[in-house]
Amino acid sequence: MLARLGLRAGEVVALTLDDIDWEAGELAVRGKGGREDRLPIPREVGQAMATYLRQGRPPDCSTRRFFVRRKAPRRGFASSVAVCTIVKRALERAGIASSRKGAHLLRHSLATEMLRKGGSLAEIGEILRHRSVDTTAIYAKVDLTALQALAQPWPSAR
Repeated sequence: MLARLGLRAGEVVALTLDDIDWEAGELAVRGKGGREDRLPIPREVGQAMATYLRQGRPPDCSTRRFFVRRKAPRRGFASSVAVCTIVKRALERAGIASSRKGAHLLRHSLATEMLRKGGSLAEIGEILRHRSVDTTAIYAKVDLTALQALAQPWPSAR
């Protein structure tokens, strides 16, 4: 959800079982400023969600939160810090070092990949649910390959 839908850690924490419309293939996401959006669930994300519900989510919990702590008490995460910590540890196990918070790195990577594949800032901003294109423009700075292709050669000294 972080890497494929570009969700923020807080949006993942707030996700409930009631936010999923399996028939429509949509997910209700409550974001910053009380904003609520409906996102399509890509097939691989839906399959991962279903696998988590069948095999990963503890069956003995009464919370409606989608993601639940593995250790007692069985409840949803208290804050986005837990999601960031989980992702950061997974990145470390994979040998990926980053100065960014783990969860945000995945959101940022989605935007960067979209930019590399020719997505416009407006399209990326829509996926990430930014209110301003200026916020999305931050992601343009990290695509060094694309920027190098645009750079003019330095005039040679005569």
